[in-house]
Amino acid sequence: MSDSDEKRVIGYGGTAGPGPIHGKTAPGGEIPGQRRQLVNFAFYKVDPAWRRLPDAEREIGKKEFAQVVDKWGHDVLIVPYSLVGLRAEADFMLWRISYRLEDFQAMSAELSRTGFGKYLTQPVSYLSMTKRSIYVDKHSHKGQEGNRLYIVPGQSKYLFVYPFVKTREWFLLSPQTRQGIMNEHIDVGHKFPSVKLNTTYSFGLDDQEWVVAFETDEPGDFLDLVMALRETESSRYTLRDTPIFTCICRPLSEVLETLD
Repeated sequence: MSDSDEKRVIGYGGTAGPGPIHGKTAPGGEIPGQRRQLVNFAFYKVDPAWRRLPDAEREIGKKEFAQVVDKWGHDVLIVPYSLVGLRAEADFMLWRISYRLEDFQAMSAELSRTGFGKYLTQPVSYLSMTKRSIYVDKHSHKGQEGNRLYIVPGQSKYLFVYPFVKTREWFLLSPQTRQGIMNEHIDVGHKFPSVKLNTTYSFGLDDQEWVVAFETDEPGDFLDLVMALRETESSRYTLRDTPIFTCICRPLSEVLETLD
């Protein structure tokens, strides 16, 4: 990937996007699509005691936190999101992509040692990995490889994230039956081109089987898509697809400002 290509890819949100991603499009300088990515959706909640601290102490804490994020942006692709006023159990989220589990762990440890990090809890954290889809061969969105080994996050203003678990009956269906059901599911998705789906796999890595992350600049399109999917045969085999987190993509400086 050339420098010009990387600069083109990491801009996000189209006309609605708020700023640059923290980090490289391909963590560690890897060539897109050559390795499977590890993906983490790390949700954070701020202790109300944080807002009662003196202004100067809060500013120092936020600066320390931002410096750690910027430092890790050299090896980990990081996209910040705000959830203030949108979800009770989380105030912001960092969408992180790397090729090493140890990166997530070491970065999290450093963040917790900052002045701001001492006032944070992590009520939810989803861990997953990219993998070639056995159902999708030709379906892809702009900026996303069809084989789904490599995803480029932060392309739209809004993100909707939730864990996904299928019933055991689903896995006992024949491959041909599952493919037919998924063809209908995919056809419905084609009717909403403004919504980009990022599907990652959690089998054995976390409690859920998949983590799905939908990006769009039009929340109403996502709502209509979800309603339409409820009427498909594949919905019969859904065991769990909550909680759903609605997130707004914003530069880290703005995310931190909303937390005071």
